[in-house]
Amino acid sequence: MTLAEFVNVPKRYFKKELLPVLADLKLAIVLLLAIAVFSITGTVIEQGQSIAYYQSNYPEHPALFGFLTWKVLLTAGLDHVYRTWWYLALLILFGASLTACTFTRQLPALRWFSRTWNFYSESRQFRKFALSAEFPKGDLDQVSKLLAQRNYKVFRDGEKLYAHKGLIGRVGPIVVHAAMILVLVGGVIGATTGFMAQEMVPSGGTFKINHVVDAGVWAAPQIPQDWSVKVNRFWIDYLPTGEIDQFYSDLSVLDKDGKEIDRKTIHVNEPMKHNGVTMYQADWSIAAIQVRLNNSPVLQSPMAKLNAVGGRVWGTWLPLKPDMSDGVSLVAKDLQGLLLIYDMDGKLIATVRKGMAVEVKGVRLAIVDLIGSTGLQIKADPGIPIVYLGFGLLMLGVIMSYISHSQVWGLEKDGAIYIGGRTNRAQVTFEREFLGILDAIDQNQTESTPTSQLAQT
Repeated sequence: MTLAEFVNVPKRYFKKELLPVLADLKLAIVLLLAIAVFSITGTVIEQGQSIAYYQSNYPEHPALFGFLTWKVLLTAGLDHVYRTWWYLALLILFGASLTACTFTRQLPALRWFSRTWNFYSESRQFRKFALSAEFPKGDLDQVSKLLAQRNYKVFRDGEKLYAHKGLIGRVGPIVVHAAMILVLVGGVIGATTGFMAQEMVPSGGTFKINHVVDAGVWAAPQIPQDWSVKVNRFWIDYLPTGEIDQFYSDLSVLDKDGKEIDRKTIHVNEPMKHNGVTMYQADWSIAAIQVRLNNSPVLQSPMAKLNAVGGRVWGTWLPLKPDMSDGVSLVAKDLQGLLLIYDMDGKLIATVRKGMAVEVKGVRLAIVDLIGSTGLQIKADPGIPIVYLGFGLLMLGVIMSYISHSQVWGLEKDGAIYIGGRTNRAQVTFEREFLGILDAIDQNQTESTPTSQLAQT
């Protein structure tokens, strides 16, 4: 074996062995079904939760379906399906299959179509058409006009004619394949370079993105380090019934020097975007309570979320004596300002609203303010623009694919006219159009009555 032959071995193997396997339709269907199944799995199983969550919801005894425990789930990566190596491998393999199919089938089919733009010069060539006709006498100029009236693009070469319309329909499947490849590329880029973080920030607080809960292997450069976010204010609008109407967070993006470079008030379904990072309003909490005891300065005490049945409540313990030998517990369930006051024995002794004061164990307790915290979900996915572009092309390609590509050939020889045509879809519509052309030819032949033969299969 010569050096040149040795070098060409991988190339021949790729073209003759690997490429046909990748382009196989059965392989593409199997890969697509596998991707669909694992995507459904990632939708059904909660993604990105803590180990304690999975231990609680997927215990070992009894195991779900007899085998699905939290250990199996975490080992298989079902807690972050869309970032696992095997899911990304499926996407890459499916993209390779689509690419191979495009280059081995779709593009060659388009090149083959370009070769069909030949003019037929023999009458016997028209016998192969599903629709064909012969007129003992006629004029190709008349046929050209009839075809042009029906939006065909007509080409003439002396006594030979070729016309077509709907060429875009032949390009549609190639656009669909390219669009699907773009969607897969965008998905892989998003899974490997994107991240998701969660931050709970009190009103008036400033934060940098630190609590990343899910990230791709190359996501580090996407996590911003040169700017921070300040929560200027967080508030909740309530309905007259006391139910929550909407959450609002007034956010400012600050540069390294603390200068505001962007600002927006966000709410549910109205996020803020900055440098490819999107911040969503996702949750809320009560961070702290500000009180005044008698004539003391304003004191701020943090509030913690309590385990309660039937809803979320927050509480804190407030000492009433310097030695902390006595105090009260303050409990709130929302930011509307109503607080319940319990003594050391857990007995309800008073209720009070924000901005009001109450006498508790000889101490005047005034509620100055309740400070809320905004729960933000922060995401960055560089692959989203590519995915959107892919879906846009996919819709365009599907529409293009529905356009019928129709072709008509004509030949004037020995005083006779031969016409034949075919289409790739909408056969009935094309037959009606073709018959209409033949009828028009019949009507315009006034010198003699031609005999026409129509062959249909």
